Amino acid sequence: MKLLPILLLLFSLNSFAQSYLEKIEKHRESYKQDFVKETNSPLKEEDLKSLHFYDADSTFVVSAEVEILKNEKIFKMPTYDGTSKEFYRYAKVSFNLNGKNLQMTLYKNIALAGNPLYKNLLFLPFTDETNNKETYGGGRYIDLSSKEIKNNKIEIDFNKAYNPYCAYSDGYRCPVPPEENDLQLEIKAGEKLYTGEKKHKQ
Repeated sequence: MKLLPILLLLFSLNSFAQSYLEKIEKHRESYKQDFVKETNSPLKEEDLKSLHFYDADSTFVVSAEVEILKNEKIFKMPTYDGTSKEFYRYAKVSFNLNGKNLQMTLYKNIALAGNPLYKNLLFLPFTDETNNKETYGGGRYIDLSSKEIKNNKIEIDFNKAYNPYCAYSDGYRCPVPPEENDLQLEIKAGEKLYTGEKKHKQ
């Protein structure tokens, strides 16, 4: 009689794993198609075969404690083309990943904050120990929304980490992840190195 609950548990865990894989697969398909639809995109349909990702891994989904920051000053986040963009530090997030207690900062882009479409957008740029080996040397980004903060918590899914446009082409103003978001471990989740030829924006 005791076998049935175990079998049901295994079945539900397997169902969760399958549905999570499908969710990430859909997310990545949509991500690829955005390159084709976006007029300012560095990639065309034929370049999509050179995009690569780690296998979806739900252990890289974390529930982070959120501390909203007050009275933060606007600062200029350097970009890889030598210019900068204006941001302010919106919140600190704390979480445990692979046995390590980590802290990162979420930012708000000043230019986008005034646009109703992007007013809730939170920017999470980061670097980790896979950079320059398995992932883009300039770090990766995750997009979040302030609406996703519930009871001072937010879910961060590193499987949704993506490369800045600068990974594919020059001529873009991609923010450099601040030092405070340098993670001292390998984040083997999300987008890997682009294997196509780097382009030159006209």
